[in-house]
Amino acid sequence: MPNMKLIVPLDDRAVIAISGEDARDFLQGLITNDIEKVSPTQSIYAALLTPQGKFLHDFFITEYKERLLIDCESERISDLIKRLTMYRLRAKVDITDESERWEVGVMLPMSDVAGLGSEETQPGEAETGTAKTRFDGVSYIDPRNAALGERIIRKVDEDDNFSTDETLLEKNRAAYHARRLVLGIPDSTADLIPEKSMPMEAGFDLLNGIDFEKGCYVGQEVTARMKHRDLVKKRLFPVTFDGEVAAGTDINCDGVTAGELHSVQGNRGLALLRLDLVEKGGLTANGVSVRVES
Repeated sequence: MPNMKLIVPLDDRAVIAISGEDARDFLQGLITNDIEKVSPTQSIYAALLTPQGKFLHDFFITEYKERLLIDCESERISDLIKRLTMYRLRAKVDITDESERWEVGVMLPMSDVAGLGSEETQPGEAETGTAKTRFDGVSYIDPRNAALGERIIRKVDEDDNFSTDETLLEKNRAAYHARRLVLGIPDSTADLIPEKSMPMEAGFDLLNGIDFEKGCYVGQEVTARMKHRDLVKKRLFPVTFDGEVAAGTDINCDGVTAGELHSVQGNRGLALLRLDLVEKGGLTANGVSVRVES
């Protein structure tokens, strides 16, 4: 049935709850996006940066029953909580790890899973970030690109949890990540390096992750300068190749290092590449031709 959807559990994601009368003002001074956009019907994608404008954490923020839920990377949740707590000072804000109460997944059409997400990657009728309250939590269209599906944060229910069939889960996760690579969307773990990656190079501006009209936040000056002075010299690009190439492999152009391959799945990947050498063409990785899919 074309309208049927399958929930793909994202075991690498976790949830932080932010509450208290100062919660919004607190986050507004820290994150790259505008927290005032968040409501029961709207979510955002955002990041926390160093004062030098380098990536620390990326996450999604949505509202559920007057609390802000942060969908973040599970392996680094303790670091994110530590950094948020460091900035809290005297603000009336509660920051809690809700990982044992909530689970994160993404809902994809059954056709995407069957085809490993390689086709029909154009956004549907729903707008990016559109959110709604469910009986068991909240769901929202991915704020980065609607074609990446509908994310869901739902309460853990021992009688109704996500499938644990590893073979099925592996196939479903492959479908999700295949679609992500086609769309050129970075993964926190595979494509972004804490205290090194620059959000503009990772395409945060193209993924609705930066609001250039909001007030100050940590790292705002450097980020704005990169945009307005045209200082972005590298970008993450979706690439394809005919052959076996591992993540971390250098990509070259006429003997000059053009960049590095990050995420890889099959013959697709994401690569951080110099813009001038992308325009020149002739990219290779270990002798394998690399094609940029713009």
